[in-house]
Amino acid sequence: MSSPIVAFACVAALGSAGIAAQSVRPGKDIAAAVAASTRSEADRARDRYRHPAETLAFFGVKPTQTVVEFIPGGGWYTAILAPMVKGRGHYVALVPTSQAERTSAALAAKADAYGKTVVRTVDFATGVSTVPAGSADVVLTFRNVHNLLMQDDPAVAGRTFKAFYNALKPGGVLGVVDHRLPEEMDAAREKSSGYIKRSTVVRLAQEAGFRLAGESKVNANPKDTHDHPQGVWTLPPSYRLKDVDRAKYAAIGESDRFTLKFVKPQ
Repeated sequence: MSSPIVAFACVAALGSAGIAAQSVRPGKDIAAAVAASTRSEADRARDRYRHPAETLAFFGVKPTQTVVEFIPGGGWYTAILAPMVKGRGHYVALVPTSQAERTSAALAAKADAYGKTVVRTVDFATGVSTVPAGSADVVLTFRNVHNLLMQDDPAVAGRTFKAFYNALKPGGVLGVVDHRLPEEMDAAREKSSGYIKRSTVVRLAQEAGFRLAGESKVNANPKDTHDHPQGVWTLPPSYRLKDVDRAKYAAIGESDRFTLKFVKPQ
């Protein structure tokens, strides 16, 4: 894992919005959650690519909050978030209706570590969510927006961002991490490569009512050329090409990612 980053240091101005790249030193609660013995060694091995302590600190996540994680997938971040808020805040998994039963079972299997958790759903066809309006302090989505853009219905992403907005309290935070497609590359690649443009996410969030509050370079990877034969899944941990050029892709590491913080206006 990388060394702690200087507290809230503005290091560069990025994008037309004039938002500076920022970093925040992780506090003791986040540091303890990342260091917890309940995390698997396989998960810990990916900290050097995903920088969970610095990322969660940047988003301002606290153990007393109601934290909504959109599509936890294999639960890599869940294993940090749920124990951190256990007994003090609330962990909510937000998933498409089709994933609700599977997600509930996965969380229940780790109830000793995670405590009481809740699964809520969002209907991609309508954008209707079962998260009570204005109940969340933070909504987090890690490497999921590209999946929304790859749906057959082009309106799914916009509806889902609106569901995020409705779930949050005024002043609440939406944190987004995803695979970066450089702005000069063909936007059509967002439908197939797993990479998406920063400007696309900013547009979706702003159309939903959010304000861009900051961004961090903590998950950037300058070794990533963004043009692999099987898109982002060419790189670790997927290695979709299996043994073909594996050493080359291992040397690159996980993908280049943007880390964006949005706020629901008061």
